[in-house]
Parts: sequence; structure tokens; C-alpha cells
Amino acid sequence: MDTPALVSSVLIANRGEIACRIIRTCRRLGIRSIAVYSDADARARHVRLADEAWHIGGSRPADSYLRIEAVLDAARRSGAAAIHPGYGFLSENAEFAEAVEAAGIVFIGPRAASMRKLGSKAGAKELMAEHGVPVVPGYTGADQDPALLRREAGRIGYPLMIKAAHGGGGKGMRVVREDAEFEAALASCQREAANAFGRDRVLLERYIEQPRHIEFQIFGDQHGGLLHLNERECSAQRRYQKVLEETPSLALDAALRERMGAAAVAAGRAVDYINAGTVEFILGADGQFYFMEINTRLQVEHPVTECVTGQDLVEWQLRVASGQPLPLSQEEIRPSGHALELRLYAEDADRGFMPGSGTLHRLELPAAEDGVRIDAGVDEGDAVTVFYDPMIAKLIVHAADRPAALAAMQRALAACHVVGTASNIGFLERLIDHPAVREARIDTGYLDRHLDEFLTRPEQPPIAVLAAAAALRLDQERDLAAAQAAGGPDPNSPWALADGWRIGQAGSQPMSLSWRQERYELAISGHAEAFDFSHAGARHVVRPTARTAQTLSFELDGRMHRLPARIGGDDLIIHFEGRRYVIGTPAPFGFEAAAVGAQDSLRAPMPGRIVQVLVELGAEVEAEQPLLVMEAMKMELTLRAPLAGTVAQLEARNGEIVEADALLVKLEARS
Repeated sequence: MDTPALVSSVLIANRGEIACRIIRTCRRLGIRSIAVYSDADARARHVRLADEAWHIGGSRPADSYLRIEAVLDAARRSGAAAIHPGYGFLSENAEFAEAVEAAGIVFIGPRAASMRKLGSKAGAKELMAEHGVPVVPGYTGADQDPALLRREAGRIGYPLMIKAAHGGGGKGMRVVREDAEFEAALASCQREAANAFGRDRVLLERYIEQPRHIEFQIFGDQHGGLLHLNERECSAQRRYQKVLEETPSLALDAALRERMGAAAVAAGRAVDYINAGTVEFILGADGQFYFMEINTRLQVEHPVTECVTGQDLVEWQLRVASGQPLPLSQEEIRPSGHALELRLYAEDADRGFMPGSGTLHRLELPAAEDGVRIDAGVDEGDAVTVFYDPMIAKLIVHAADRPAALAAMQRALAACHVVGTASNIGFLERLIDHPAVREARIDTGYLDRHLDEFLTRPEQPPIAVLAAAAALRLDQERDLAAAQAAGGPDPNSPWALADGWRIGQAGSQPMSLSWRQERYELAISGHAEAFDFSHAGARHVVRPTARTAQTLSFELDGRMHRLPARIGGDDLIIHFEGRRYVIGTPAPFGFEAAAVGAQDSLRAPMPGRIVQVLVELGAEVEAEQPLLVMEAMKMELTLRAPLAGTVAQLEARNGEIVEADALLVKLEARS
């Protein structure tokens, strides 16, 4: 029988890095790529990369990427032969899959019937149990009466997990450790589930202490073929959001991998699965594993599987959707090496991982070579908006073994720099260097239990960092002076040397450096080749010996140092003892207005929607007491009282959309 031809054109019903990722494979295969975009994404990277693009509505997802008819209309007008949903948005929506098929367009994903069986976590667990796939004890019933749910929680026993029955991505999930917490946790979980997925049904299940998160990539075709491409470990999570993914998992031996792989395939066969899917398991400390869910789409972390198998999973999706059989058999899947993935986000780890937004005035990422892969949805100059997930890029590395992959990831992170919005680069560097990660013993709750281990920072930059920053700055000034002199009448004039030399005295020049909004004034004596400076009453002697684009070698007070150090725009980026220091270079003696912030006021940290007001005007509150719940960038943020006092002014209203820095609550301090 002749092999069916690939679809000729694909409309990508998504945005950001996954849309760019799909476009890349379409271009390689000669398939016309069609993008869709919202008002906020009119100039987005995926729009620029696609062969053509169609506007589908307003900036909010509900006004664009979640509008089934708008997406289908763009597909009809563009003549798209197929639609790829990416991940998120409509990717796991059975109604969308049915509407695509009804329109005579190929849906690049599983059948709607399979999605319906798996769309409810409760129904999926029951189905898996019937087919012999291990499941965690819990309650999956349709009766959602709060009193009944509380009784069921008592039957299951604490700790337990409340989970949204429809959805994923860490949304609508709460761990409850005692009965007194249940009511508030249930209400919060149902609210978040309703906002994210349009349904507030939940299920309850036993919470497995210190579990590992192990998932298996499965693939099925239209001819009865079904296989897995081994596992990915995603145990490094914060608030149920994956932070680090890797394959293979050091928690699995060959026998356990075979059993879990067989269970993953059995789970797929239970729903007649076609195309790409991921079977997620919880692995207990005792080696027992339990079915968690099947994600009926391509996962964010699919690149690590691609790296170790040498396969393009988007190409597999396109071939299966076109009616072709799976490219390989189970026996032909032969993974090689070790791969890691980290997610670079516009978020501030030092402010509770507050999502950021703004223009990326500078975006430096490592070169895609020597086992490094970058999947990005933005370029320098693009904006990270408040309407969508704040992911900037995914950093993926592939090496012969895990130690080499960890080293490669460290180098990749050191080459990253973001200016214009917050980023989690420093947090990721501390994560990848942490013993729990290095020793592959991290579990899904480790980050939440020990977050301070990843956020603790020194109060002052070390002397070696100040010395390196000064050396880089002097080197920069020398190069600039030399370039200016080269264009003048006498390139060899000694007066062109930027060393602060004066007749009858040693050269001295002021240098201003800044770190974490603190300013450091140094008096430098000497020049780029040799100088000394004073700090905290001590004088330090620096002798730079070598510099490359990424490293600096120098002698400091008789001790040699070789540090990752480079110039990133107006910043000096220096790594010392496993930490990243971004040193600013303000003008010397420049005036900086003192930060003015009312300590008695609570303001919106970013644009968003007020989902719950927890206090009333005139109420007495304690410091750190929750006052409001706000939804922004697909997350619920709890805003707390900055001090103990009385609510003197209450500007927030349930359901209200607020701008960044809007006054929400003003307190009168308790005397």
C-alpha cells in the first residue's frame, strides 16, 4: 500500500515558543505554516516566522486563542489542511477536536473520543483501574457537595490532594494536611479550576509523600501501532509547575522502566490512543508507581526525548495525522546520552516568583551548538505581555552522561542575560548546582519545602566580584579610549590612555558600581593592566592576567581567580562560588531619587483581576494576613498586609480589572 502524503499546510492554533517550534519542523518538511494571533501578538515571533498569519481577536485568551470559531474561520480562509493545537489553550478540548474534524480539517492529535475519556481525571482513573494500571486511592465521584467531599477526605485520610478534574499544568491543585484546612483549600481550588478550565469539579486522592514525577512519552498511529519513547523525570517542581526535566531518570532501573513503559502503553490502549501523548506517574519511595493522568498533547518538555532518541516528535505527529504508520517500532527506540531542560521565565524569584512583563531590551541566549538547543518564543526587542504565560525560552542540553549534561547546562545558563523584565536565571543556576539535583534525589515537594536553600543571597557582593567588575569596566574603558584615539590625529598619544594619570601623583579615578539597588563607590588607582582599590577600609591589589569573551583571570591580593565574567550591555555579569552577580554601572556621582513607597499601602504588583476580597473596611488585620486574591498571568496571587493595623481604605472589588501599582488597600498602622 502506498504511504499517504504529508498534509500540505498546517494552521497552528497557538502562540509563543511551541508555535515557533512547530513552524521549524513544517519548514523543514516543506509544509506551509499558518499562524494565528491576537491583538497583543500582532508583532510576535511566531507571526514573523510563519508563511502567513491571521488575526483572531483580542489580547485575552478568551477573546482569541480560546475562540474555536475564530480559529476555524482562519483555517477555512487560509485553506489549511490541518490544525496543530500545540499545548495549552484548546489542545485538550474535545469539542475543538470534533469541530476541526467536522470542518473537514485534519486534527493533529488524538481522537475526540479518546480525549473525552481522559478529559476528566476522575473518569480516567476509573478507566485505568479497569485496565490494570495502578492508581492512587481517592474519590472521583460526580457528587461535589462540599460536605460529602469533606467526609470522603476523612475516609481517604490526610494528607490528601484536591485536584481539578478537568485541566492540568499545576492549576487547581492543593495539598491539605488536616481537616481544618479543607474548606478553604477546596474553595480556592474550585475557583482556580473554574477560571482556568471553565469547570470547578474536583477529585480527591491520597497524597504520596516525597514522590517522584515520572512520565512516559507514548505515540499511537491509525493502524493499531502504539509504543513509548521511554521516560522523562520532572520531579523538580514548584507549586506543581515543572522547573527541570530530564531523561533518563536515575530513579529507574531497567526492570522498573520496563514495567512502567508497559503500563504506559496499556493506558494508551485503554483509550485507543492516536498521536502524541504523555502518561504521567507518581513514583513512591518504595518503588511503587501510580497512574496520575494522560496529557493528550505534546508536552512542554518533549525536546529532551527528542535529544536522546534523535527523533523529531512534531514530525511524528504530522506523519501520524497524515495516515502514515509510526516511523519506528518499539525495538528500534534506542536512547543515547542524557538530556536536561530548564524553563527560562520572566519572573522574579526574589519576590515570590512574581511574573514579569515588559520589553526585552536585551536578550542573550547561548549559541545553539555543541549539544545546546534553544526553543524560544521571543527575540530581543519583543514584549512579554501580561496576557500569557511569561516563558521566554527553554534551554535544552544533551551530553554523553548526566554530569556532562549538568556542566553543559551551567555553561548555557552563564551565557544568558535578560534586560527589560525580571528573569529566573539566577534561581535556575542555584537549582542546577544544588546537591539534591546533583545527586538526583529531588522529589516533587522538595523545592516548596526548601525554597530558602535556592533563594538565600549574600548581603554584599564578595570582594572578588567587585574586583572582577572593576577589571571588566577598566578593560571596557581602555578599549573605548583606544578606539577613540584610533580615529584621532595621534593614535599613539599617551594622553589617550584612560588610566587617570596625573603629574606628580598616582593615577586615581572614581568608579561607580551597583548591585541590588545598592551603590558602591570605588577609588581606582592604576589602569586596566594593574590597579588597586579600597573597600570597607581595606585596600586590594588586582592584576588581571587574561580575558576571553566569557571568562576573566586575575590575581587578587596574591590569590589567582578564574571566573565566568562578561559584559552584557550596561551590566557586568560575574559568577562566583556558584552564584550570579549582575553588577550595574551607573554614572559616578549620579543622583538617584530615594525609593518612595508607602509601607501602609497595598498596591497591585502587576495588571490583573481581583478574584476575592478577604477583608472589609474597618477590619483589624495582622501583618502578613491575606487581604486579597488576584489573578494575573494565569496565576493566583495572594496579597498580604504589609503591617498590622486597620483597613482605612478599600479600593478593590471582586471581579475588577486593575492596573499595575493601583492602590488596593490602605492601612492605618496599629499604635
